[in-house]
Amino acid sequence: MKKLNDPPRTELTAGSLKGQFLVSMPSLRDPHFNHSITLICDHSADGAMGLVLNHPLGDITLGDIFEQMGLETDPETGKLPIFAGGPVQQERGFVVHPASQRWESTVDVSPAVALTASRDILESMAAGQGPMNAIVALGYAGWEGGQLEDEIANNAWITLPGDTELLFDTPAEQRWSAAAKLLGFDLNLISSHAGHA
Repeated sequence: MKKLNDPPRTELTAGSLKGQFLVSMPSLRDPHFNHSITLICDHSADGAMGLVLNHPLGDITLGDIFEQMGLETDPETGKLPIFAGGPVQQERGFVVHPASQRWESTVDVSPAVALTASRDILESMAAGQGPMNAIVALGYAGWEGGQLEDEIANNAWITLPGDTELLFDTPAEQRWSAAAKLLGFDLNLISSHAGHA
């Protein structure tokens, strides 16, 4: 039974977070998610899957991946950074790109954004024929059923509608603060310690 002093809660139904951004609150100290922006690629009653899109993997570039795969590299595409998509299956690669192009394993995240995890997209990119805008990540973030909803209710994350300009046109190091600006405030000004009255 709902108590009178309970704060109002938005109902998060299965699938409602797909295509949304998760913006981490300053209190979230996990190194995988600190100051992160995560694209939710799948969300159901069984759980959620997302990719962190602003934590580069050191100096690793797409050219390094092409070299490991034995692919000749398009010089410009080879300069793209690789991101740490999350702590699960860190050897597995994912490409986030506009939904206008399709490859073998392409799935839609939203009407404007798609996700591909098959080798053929990397072969296209190596040949300079892949998507003009792309974010490549190794690993992903996963949540069990209800876990992400609980984390949102406990103020670990703020959700934000997906935005292709933020995704593809904003430098990685600015994505977290740019997402906060879209929300209308500066997350850096929020205390990292929760207070209770």
